[in-house]
Amino acid sequence: MNTTSDVILERMMMLHPKVIDLTLGRVERLLAVLGNPELALPPVVHIAGTNGKGSTQAMIRAGLEAAGDRVHAYTSPHLARFHERIRLAGELVSEPMLTALLDECVTANGPDEITFFEITTCAAFLAFARVPADWTLLEVGLGGRLDATNVVDAPRLTIITPVSLDHQSFLGDTVAAIAGEKAGIIKRGVPVIVGPQSDDGRAVIEVKAARMGAPVLAYGQHWHVAEDRGRLIFQDETGLLDLPPPNLPGPHQVQNAGAAIAALRLLGRDAAACEAAVTRAFWPARMQRLRLGPLVEAAPHIELWLDGGHNPAGGEAVAATLARMPKRETHLICGMLNTKDVKGYMVPLAPHVTRLHAVSIPGEKNTLPAQTTRDAARAAGIDAVAAGSVDEALADIAAMAFGARVLICGSLYLAGAVLRENG
Repeated sequence: MNTTSDVILERMMMLHPKVIDLTLGRVERLLAVLGNPELALPPVVHIAGTNGKGSTQAMIRAGLEAAGDRVHAYTSPHLARFHERIRLAGELVSEPMLTALLDECVTANGPDEITFFEITTCAAFLAFARVPADWTLLEVGLGGRLDATNVVDAPRLTIITPVSLDHQSFLGDTVAAIAGEKAGIIKRGVPVIVGPQSDDGRAVIEVKAARMGAPVLAYGQHWHVAEDRGRLIFQDETGLLDLPPPNLPGPHQVQNAGAAIAALRLLGRDAAACEAAVTRAFWPARMQRLRLGPLVEAAPHIELWLDGGHNPAGGEAVAATLARMPKRETHLICGMLNTKDVKGYMVPLAPHVTRLHAVSIPGEKNTLPAQTTRDAARAAGIDAVAAGSVDEALADIAAMAFGARVLICGSLYLAGAVLRENG
């Protein structure tokens, strides 16, 4: 029987059990053994930030591809399949190629210690260096300064989306400290696009950019974006763009669209590419409406949504989205990790929610027990019960709330499980 990528990935998880251990030494060592593929990548756009990285990347990719460019993209975590992390010239990496890449990296690494994210990032760089393309879009995994993606010395452009509190045990317990880690992707002389930030976060980023001689294009100073009468209005020194609103739902996508448009303009792309960025982007599990699949069929009279936001800023973004949707009885099915600020996530949601069904995330060892999530929701002012599964929670809601809106939320890992189950 041929070895599959799943088998190799599982073996890698067992051989290298450290989940997060931020340093660049192991990555640099393995890349050197592999012939330094990071030096042969197509021009790189490197994206860091607490929230909005993936959506911003998706919009940039949509704009570049609409302009006829071939685009590599690297993102994490995946939702349903690992292959989602590596997109080669517009297509997800094939199973045979992924298997060969992973096998090559495992062999090259030998018995040396390395984390799962580090070795799979090396595999992605190998693929990006070997397949011709016009651009490489790299999304930071965690932080920036010591993230495995931060081995590219001369990207074409860096982007820092909004910074807020998350992963404090690794990045620091203040926004300023976390912004310092994100600003670690800024490179000497390379332009950096800066999305909306707190005063503390912006100050840290600007100091780092000044020290590196990196030109700053900051929201509110060098570019502006807003929604006005159902249109997206973007303006920078080049001029004004009047565009359709983002097809990705939620008011927070306006600022992500602004960063993507600022990037496309800097890369020399025209208004048509900018319009494609906001109208053609697809990014699953970010206020995604589920319209097909077993879950939808099981409750056809329910409006079913999915979102993977998991920190207080994510809760605020979901709350703002719900506030702008047509009024409807709204129920949450929520599962979260035990490393997250659960109450901080839920407090913004309380005014918009009728009831919350708490679940454990299937197959995830760091899941918060459903009962603990239920208690946190109650502490945040939400009527809540515990359920044995998403299916059980959905059946319960469907039986008592005909025509309700149901949002499955709280974790990308839960979102991934739902997407796998729902086909």
